[in-house]
Amino acid sequence: MRPLALLLLPALAATPAAAAATDWQELEPGTRVRLIASEVLRPDGTTMVGLELDMPASTKTYWRVPGETGIPAEFDLTGSAGVTSHGVLWPHPQIDTATGYTDFVYYGPTVLPLELAVAGGQPLLQVAVTLGVCSDVCMPVAADFELPLDFATPDLGQDLRLAQAVAEVPLDWSGPRPPLGEVFYDQPAGTLLVPLDNPQVDPLSLIADAGPGGPLFGAPQKSPDGRLVRLPLLGDEGEGSLVGRSIRLTFMTSMGPFGISRRVAPSTAAGL
Repeated sequence: MRPLALLLLPALAATPAAAAATDWQELEPGTRVRLIASEVLRPDGTTMVGLELDMPASTKTYWRVPGETGIPAEFDLTGSAGVTSHGVLWPHPQIDTATGYTDFVYYGPTVLPLELAVAGGQPLLQVAVTLGVCSDVCMPVAADFELPLDFATPDLGQDLRLAQAVAEVPLDWSGPRPPLGEVFYDQPAGTLLVPLDNPQVDPLSLIADAGPGGPLFGAPQKSPDGRLVRLPLLGDEGEGSLVGRSIRLTFMTSMGPFGISRRVAPSTAAGL
């Protein structure tokens, strides 16, 4: 939904509740959020936590590329102790065009996993998060969490729930048959052209990510013969030309979500 109002809720500090979860914080009526942790320390010194959103089926939040009207999520862990690095693992989103705009979203109950590199026996995790939530209106909301991690007693239930969320994160494609062909840019039409080389790929799940400062692409359009997907450019080309730029493409298959990077070639290279 195109934002009708932009309101910033006051950040509310949550004290730890259950061993591997904070208290819930209400973001708006019917929508709440908390931090969960597996409290499983891997041999490489990493562990998994997650932002859990309990939302009605009609309420949404946004992927790492939020889309035309979406609000990007921000995670700030600078107040943490014993956490040396972190990364958000983004499950493959839905492509939402219901309002005439293209956004990349999650509807209903959602877990966004974070992988942490930790040092020391009992790190203290402090997370300040801002993200967009849309029900009748769209608004940025904020919440603060504090959660001590105790690896002496892993929470296997939360570990399983985090593993289920991670299973929806696109893996780098490593199959013997490339899923997609070389990617071309039709500049007059303002469209990326993506040949489909593998029938396992769902063409209508394809999302193009040009990275920070890059342009935004719309929902995929399949050619009548099913061999090509067109991704329309929304707006201008961003910083510099698209030709020669690396594009990250994510998509669904019968085996789950995957991603692959392709360098954009001019359409003339394909004789188009």
